[in-house]
Amino acid sequence: MKVIFQIKPVLFSILFFGIVAGCIAQGNDKQRELDERVQKFLKENQQQWRDLNVPYEDGQVLHDLIIANNYQSALEIGTSTGHSTIWIAWALSKTGGKLITLEIDKSRQAEAVANLKAVGLSYLVDFRLGDAHALVKELEGPFDFVFLDADKDWYVQYFKDVDAKFKKGGCFTAHNVLQNMRGISEYMDFVQAHPGYKTTIDKTSDSGIAISRKR
Repeated sequence: MKVIFQIKPVLFSILFFGIVAGCIAQGNDKQRELDERVQKFLKENQQQWRDLNVPYEDGQVLHDLIIANNYQSALEIGTSTGHSTIWIAWALSKTGGKLITLEIDKSRQAEAVANLKAVGLSYLVDFRLGDAHALVKELEGPFDFVFLDADKDWYVQYFKDVDAKFKKGGCFTAHNVLQNMRGISEYMDFVQAHPGYKTTIDKTSDSGIAISRKR
């Protein structure tokens, strides 16, 4: 004699949504734990970032831009030891995105990798070592967020190399645009006159971030 077990639709719905709710709660707990670990690391090291890293306040700006626009495919040109990388990857952990970051200096990259592992974000980051002049041209994209913080006199060329791989609505950010550095004025003249982008400047820090949104 065969015994057939039947689950009534109402009971099935309760079981199904109970499982879904449990998975969501577990995911929220993991994100909360990650957030606490990252925040603790950033606060403890807030005054320790040197060697071409961004100020804490600028890292927050990058993070918030990604969250506000739900960006998911990011590129960073100039990793240094990973301060901005942490902020970007942390935001992407909330949007479901990934980051490619480029660095020419092996020792700085090694430190960045260690820092991202320390906060539990390295799984979101594709670290690439080499000359960004060549690496950027080789990238396939598409990207919806770019953070540029490398050799300033190459900013215009980096922008041109990424443009065709950049999504409409994407945000191309460039650091140090309030600084009197070679190449910055040329870059700002270029992006502010570009018909395909609308550019504003975030002045949260003295460094300044140019934010160019693709129309």
